[in-house]
Amino acid sequence: MKYAYATDSIRAAEAEAMAKVGDDALMQQAANGLAVECARRLRRQRGKVTGARVLVIVGPGNNGGDGLFAAMRLARKGAKIFLWRIVDQVHEAGWQAAIRAGAVEATLDRALELLPTLDQVIEAGFGIGGRDGINDDLTRLVDASRGIVDVVAVDLPSGLGVETLSPDVRFFEADATVTFGAWKPSLLAGPARAYAGEVTFVDIGLAPENPVLAQWEATDVAAVWPFPTATDDKYARGVVGLDAGSADYPGAGLLALSGAVHAGAGMVRFLGPVELRATVIAQFPNVVHGRGRCQAYLCGPGWGPGDHLADRLDSRLADGLPTVIDADALVYLPKNLGEDTLLTPHAGELARLLGVERTAVEAGPIGHVRRAADETGATVLLKGATQYVATPGESCVDVPVQGPAWTGQAGSGDTLAGICATLLAAGLDARTAAVAAASVQAITARSHPGPHPPQEIARRLPDTIAELDWLVQEGQR
Repeated sequence: MKYAYATDSIRAAEAEAMAKVGDDALMQQAANGLAVECARRLRRQRGKVTGARVLVIVGPGNNGGDGLFAAMRLARKGAKIFLWRIVDQVHEAGWQAAIRAGAVEATLDRALELLPTLDQVIEAGFGIGGRDGINDDLTRLVDASRGIVDVVAVDLPSGLGVETLSPDVRFFEADATVTFGAWKPSLLAGPARAYAGEVTFVDIGLAPENPVLAQWEATDVAAVWPFPTATDDKYARGVVGLDAGSADYPGAGLLALSGAVHAGAGMVRFLGPVELRATVIAQFPNVVHGRGRCQAYLCGPGWGPGDHLADRLDSRLADGLPTVIDADALVYLPKNLGEDTLLTPHAGELARLLGVERTAVEAGPIGHVRRAADETGATVLLKGATQYVATPGESCVDVPVQGPAWTGQAGSGDTLAGICATLLAAGLDARTAAVAAASVQAITARSHPGPHPPQEIARRLPDTIAELDWLVQEGQR
């Protein structure tokens, strides 16, 4: 699992480390890690470092110092290094070290002229110390370098904020980013992560506290997945009650059933409209119809407009079972929901729930999903290209494994809700169920390049679950 931290936490950890080992020691660790990654990329691109032509964009602070000391190391390996300083002030010791190793200074015009001849640009501008957005000079380099040279950002692309997940300003897009000491939220989540390129983490001994994001990986999902044992029966594996679908929207109910069935539920009960029974039986002959023992409910997909829907939801919640509330049922939320209730809105539904604009949710998903969890008392899974799970009273938001962009299509949320309900019925808490369900859907989509419709992804869930089981078995050997 990767934990990401806010700027204040990172700065506090840096100050503590500097007090122990000194500023120079940290910078040399960072510069060495940066140089190793830049050299690796040069070798992959051209077979060797010797003779490579590299431009270093030098910022005024420690970020610029990291780039300069990395430049020194590359120059010693035979690379031809050019230095363009954004402002007059630079890290003096780093500048002198790079110059002594053979680097030469270049003006902005010279740097622009050199771009077509370069093998690499090391963008060591502002890092976490900068503000969102870049100035005109950097913008000229961004525009000129795009697509013609390998750009490696130092710690964070200049102009991209540590916690800016949906940037609305220009910043220095990178092919790769080498980040130090602590993961930054914008390198893990949101549209921003796509602009950092291939991210390499270099451990320099920081120990930040109070993460704001926890990015799950496949091994984390495998560790919590409720694999059945030899003594488990269908009730031990979990019975899911799905109240989904309607005459107008039968597909939503079928997709939710598909998610629940293929995620491995011990039994699925269809609690939706009687008129859909024949359709359900034709698709899923293993699904049981009518009331009976359940261990979790799913309410909402495909309900559509109708009378007494609030009463319909209340009657399910009155049973006191863990419940997934999705889609149309989100309109009828009662007060004082519990943490074993899981809400699964997309950005528009969450905006309506909170009384804000959708654009506000998209620009600040972490704060809004936290607020929703705290105000409702329920666990909240915000669906989207990057998905977020918040638990009441918790400051750290979970980010499931992320899948390919094409999975964002009609019906994916219905399928996801069914997977969530299966995991609740199997005994997982709402937070873990939400993250594991979203992750397994993403892993499946990633393993089967599409585009495939959500029902096809659901049918392939057993393959992914088998692979997760293999990861567990391997870890136990």
